[in-house]
Amino acid sequence: MNALHDPAPPLDVERIRADFPLLARTVHDKPLVYLDNANTAQKPAAVIEAVDRFYRETNANVARAVHQLGEEATAAYEASRDKLARFLNAPSRDEIVLTSGTTQAINLVAYSYALPRLQPGDEILVTTMEHHANIVPWQIVCGRTGAKLKVAPISERGELIVDKFVAALTPSVKLAAVAHVSNVLGTINPIAELARAARQRGIPLLVDGSQAAPHLPIDLKALGCDFYALTGHKLFGPTGTGALWARKDILREMPPFLGGGEMIREVRFEGTTFADPPHRFEAGTPNIAGFVGLGAALDYVEALGRERIVEREQALLEHATAALKAVPGLRIVGEAAHKAAVISFLVEGAHAHDLATLLDHEGIAVRSGHHCAHPLMQFYGVPATLRASLAFYNTHEEIDRFVAALVKVRQFLL
Repeated sequence: MNALHDPAPPLDVERIRADFPLLARTVHDKPLVYLDNANTAQKPAAVIEAVDRFYRETNANVARAVHQLGEEATAAYEASRDKLARFLNAPSRDEIVLTSGTTQAINLVAYSYALPRLQPGDEILVTTMEHHANIVPWQIVCGRTGAKLKVAPISERGELIVDKFVAALTPSVKLAAVAHVSNVLGTINPIAELARAARQRGIPLLVDGSQAAPHLPIDLKALGCDFYALTGHKLFGPTGTGALWARKDILREMPPFLGGGEMIREVRFEGTTFADPPHRFEAGTPNIAGFVGLGAALDYVEALGRERIVEREQALLEHATAALKAVPGLRIVGEAAHKAAVISFLVEGAHAHDLATLLDHEGIAVRSGHHCAHPLMQFYGVPATLRASLAFYNTHEEIDRFVAALVKVRQFLL
């Protein structure tokens, strides 16, 4: 076979783990097993060093000074916009608005796009599996305009019922919003299919990509949605970073969400002329060092190869799913045919919070609670679940330690 077409070698996980300083620490005198990656991912040394280097060598504000430090800071900040555009295969860098995360990105769409357009009787369509960040902003703007929130159902397996989602795209729907990957169920939604159906009806589609961007190749040109939001800290970058991608023609029609410095062309007391997108939506001093770190995180992920990341995480998911199913009294919540490496589950007779607390004393970090998805918990009729979320730096041995610890603490509780 031609070497150019040989499959890429699998990830060298031991070498990769050495890149993540925090993975080497202990918790309660036991080696850490970090399985809370859907909450926030750990940071490679390259990201930590990029942030440190910025503050040591380049620290200055962006787009405000002609001195050397200001020019270097601006170049580094804008380089992250370029990297995000390439990472997402966006048509233009000018369609990338840098935000503090997915929550700010969705609120920007809610207040700058939806609020001026909604009228009484209009609807916004979401799904049962959405994170609060993709529910609450729409509820607020609906409350202000007299519009209504419409909810597309899911199956017991945790899969969106696509036919019912499409049927819900009635003329009264002015915007649809859906998670690319559920943060609770791991379900991967068929975004291209949903976007095609919405586009045929003239309905813009927003995608919450928080859980997808760290784990899947993202190609905005192929997906065909109108808005895409992501969060940097789940993508192995610093907290307080993220982005909104939106089609350029839509961005040009949107008024600013926040006002202040650097989102203007000219300010007079008689009135203000705003900058073109994306800077129109980036008022004030941004998290410059954070975005420098996010740029380093994107470089790191690209160097590993996203297809190899998918392959690695799917292998971990299969191993963890099989191991958990062997635990007596354990029920996995969400068994979609297409899943990312997220497993939520319940253990009969034990509360999720109690399990998580005891697991912590075994060195195992997992998430317990409603996972910012109250309506989804209500759908399944449970107050909380335990969630193990995996990343490429996790190992099969860590999964075995986690399951063994789960069996141990379950016996303690029962």
